[in-house]
Amino acid sequence: MANGVWHTGYGIEINLSLPDLGHPDRPDLLREITVSTADRDSQMLECLAHHDGRECLSESGGKSPWMFIRRGRAGGRRPLVASHLPITHKASLAESAQHKATKERIVETASHSGLDAEAEVSTANRRTVSDALVTGPGGIRIGWEIQYHHISPSSVHRRSVNAVQHEITPLWVAKDRTASLIDRAPWARVDDMPWKEISDGKEMVVRGGYRYLQVWKCVPSSDRPCSLSEGAGHCGGIHAEWFLPALCLPEKNPVHIEDLVLSSATGESVPVYVPNRGSGRAGRHMWVPADDCELWRELVGEKAPLPVAPEQEEDDQITFAEQDIDRACRAGEEGWFVSDARPIRDLGQPTGGYTLPRMPLQRSVKPSLITSVERAAASAALGCPPWELGLCAGCGQLMRRHGRHAAMYCAICRSELNGR
Repeated sequence: MANGVWHTGYGIEINLSLPDLGHPDRPDLLREITVSTADRDSQMLECLAHHDGRECLSESGGKSPWMFIRRGRAGGRRPLVASHLPITHKASLAESAQHKATKERIVETASHSGLDAEAEVSTANRRTVSDALVTGPGGIRIGWEIQYHHISPSSVHRRSVNAVQHEITPLWVAKDRTASLIDRAPWARVDDMPWKEISDGKEMVVRGGYRYLQVWKCVPSSDRPCSLSEGAGHCGGIHAEWFLPALCLPEKNPVHIEDLVLSSATGESVPVYVPNRGSGRAGRHMWVPADDCELWRELVGEKAPLPVAPEQEEDDQITFAEQDIDRACRAGEEGWFVSDARPIRDLGQPTGGYTLPRMPLQRSVKPSLITSVERAAASAALGCPPWELGLCAGCGQLMRRHGRHAAMYCAICRSELNGR
């Protein structure tokens, strides 16, 4: 596979297997050559064989000697590779029909509900075109991006950032669990359906990208295991995690594409980005109920809107083999570096994860020291309003002390008292 390319603007040879690309005097060179071809001269990068006057297999095959740079994937490595233009996937007739039917369904759903909706709307700088732009009554603008074929992570990031800069919340739609757009920006995954079924209004369930916040007290009677323990233990704390509707307790109703069209535009559903545990670089994007988002931000102390995921995540770190440059044209072999199957990005597992530690014993606690975060977490975990909370007369843990079904002692303390 080609690990070298000629830069026509600078008149230099670039070795993609070297960390400095063979030009330590040009620190911005990597950024310049990896920018989208839509934002640069398409003839900036040239096949080395073509430049040297030797046969370029791509050109002799009726295609282009011009190239672009992408991250390959092979054996756990992510090398930079040079590929001939055009090499990006072109939508098939079936994919184009699916795309068109989904776009029309989104616009029609919004219009029938009294929302402003248009198809193929470009931003002011014309760098991003939303397949469908839906505007809610409060001025919320959702830019739907139906992406049923492969797109590079950098393109998702660039277009999403541009949308946000123009006060449009991007919402990417995929049909494949391995889609690279998943968790690069707010997203939703639907089933791979024939265009006719989409057009005829067949049920279109959001299979991934929408979650609910579940909060529970980690005690032996809990229906869920401890988030912090791999065994069967219970930490006594209060856990909060994000679950798909089918994995909630009790199970939530599935979210349909029509639900998301309306709730995203009205603000009843909002996008959230949750960093992975122990890593601020990579995380999960999801759409969630606005009330769940408010509770989550109160628990974790996050009041401002959460950021767009970084353009380059941990599994996209470039690897440099530091090899001699290969000057042969490798057109026709360009599928080798993508022969490794793309990893499944939509795993459906619980994500987020926040634990409020077990509160101290009564003798060292004063009611005035109970924070709003502790009250919010306990209220969600116990299923009662905050004003019904109080301290157990035995251990000092927050419990339901007022209202119906109230008691002076928690279940654990009552069990210990009855056993005496």
